[in-house]
Amino acid sequence: MSVTFTRRRAITVLAAAAGLPLLLNATGAEARLVRWEGTTLGAKSTIQLYHKDEAKARAAIDAALAELARLEAMFSVYRADSALSALNRDGVLADAPAEFVEMLTRALHLAEIRGGIYDPTIQPVWQTYFRHFTSPGASASGPSQADLAAAMALVDWKGVKIDGNRVSFAKPGMGLTLNSGAQGFITDRVAAVLRDHGFSQMLVDMGEPRAMAPKPDGSAWRIGIANPANPDQAITHLDVVDACVATSGGYGTVFDDAARFTHLIDPRTGATAPALASVSVVAKTATQADGLATAMLLAEPEKRQAILKAGGGERALYVTPAGVVASVEA
Repeated sequence: MSVTFTRRRAITVLAAAAGLPLLLNATGAEARLVRWEGTTLGAKSTIQLYHKDEAKARAAIDAALAELARLEAMFSVYRADSALSALNRDGVLADAPAEFVEMLTRALHLAEIRGGIYDPTIQPVWQTYFRHFTSPGASASGPSQADLAAAMALVDWKGVKIDGNRVSFAKPGMGLTLNSGAQGFITDRVAAVLRDHGFSQMLVDMGEPRAMAPKPDGSAWRIGIANPANPDQAITHLDVVDACVATSGGYGTVFDDAARFTHLIDPRTGATAPALASVSVVAKTATQADGLATAMLLAEPEKRQAILKAGGGERALYVTPAGVVASVEA
């Protein structure tokens, strides 16, 4: 058996055609679409912006990528030298960067107001599933109840202590993940850098796409929502301006061949979300949308609207391979 990693987020961007199309902006000058593609925290990432001066656009993207690299060094669970990895390894981070404290404080607040549906200290349970399914001869039924119980005993957001710029865990073996929020946070920061360089007509996607202003022709950015059964195929789409769309779906990482176990784990039970379901949340900022998406997927239907409203979201679309199965408005 093997762990299958695909794109963690269920978003396909349909806005840009191939090449560098030219559009007339409000002043009549030609605006050229300039693109960058890469990876952020394990997810496919893009920057798309319009400007008549491609060299200026590339310079702004370079500045944005420097900010991306700085923040990824804080939040990445894939890098052994990140601030997050150091905290998980040592149980204490004595000199946490300001942005790390800011993001962690927000994550703990979200855990507090969501009644157990979201907990950033779920990492030991994720690691339990990962170790099990990457071990030779792993049982298809998943980790043992004893192993899951031991990991679940370490899940408690109240055990994360912040004292100035010092962060620590109350129990040895605790672990933190900020994946449900960090990509959105980075998306917003990268967008801010580009805006500071004078750009407004852009789509920034560091795992969560955020549209800033309409395209030069006045049209919205079209964001495709992926089919959970085939993430390369859009099952529906949203047209957005000055908003972000964040998606959570179990198919992003599947632990077992039968797709019974996924990377999205309910901190109340240790069970994982289904592979063939996802939710896409629309909010003004990527930080808001990303922070809501996982909780919205795990929440019971009667709790969805309250969570969406409390988190600053505007709309949520629930999708299966059959299409949109539910829509929630704040």
